[in-house]
Formats: sequence, C-alpha cells, structure tokens
Amino acid sequence: MDEHEKLVRAQRQVEAITGFYIHLVVFILVMALLLVVNLTVLDELWWVQWPLLGWGIGIVAHAFAVFGQQPRFVTNWQLRKIKQLKDKM
Repeated sequence: MDEHEKLVRAQRQVEAITGFYIHLVVFILVMALLLVVNLTVLDELWWVQWPLLGWGIGIVAHAFAVFGQQPRFVTNWQLRKIKQLKDKM
C-alpha cells in the first residue's frame, strides 16, 4: 500500500468517525427533547424508552461499524477460516 492509499484510507476513517459523532450528538439531543415532551405533555404514558431503545441499538451498531469492534468469537472464526483456506492452497 503506497502513501496515497494510506492517506485515502485515513481520510475515509476520519469521515466515518466524524459521521458517528454527529449521529451520537443528534441522538442525544433528540432523546433529550423527546424526554421533555414525554414528561410535560404525556407524563401519564411513558413511551420515550421505545425510540431510545430502537435508536440506541442503531447507535451501537454504528459504533461497531466505525470502530471495528466485533465479538471475539467472530474474530477467532475468521482466523481459523483463513488458516484453513491457506492450508488448502
């Protein structure tokens, strides 16, 4: 990989991280607004946890996609599969 390719990959990663942080800030602001609406307008019916849960799952998935964290069993399986396919060649 030459320096130009490294630069392009780094730029894409920075854009992805920036996009995640924007997503996170919008999530926090909207959830705060929904909480205020829920408490002031419809305080007898608690509904704000449903968008919080649904969008929260999306935030976690976005974080995994951007920061590259995946469960250890997936990583272990990938390593075993690479070794297996390499040994067949």
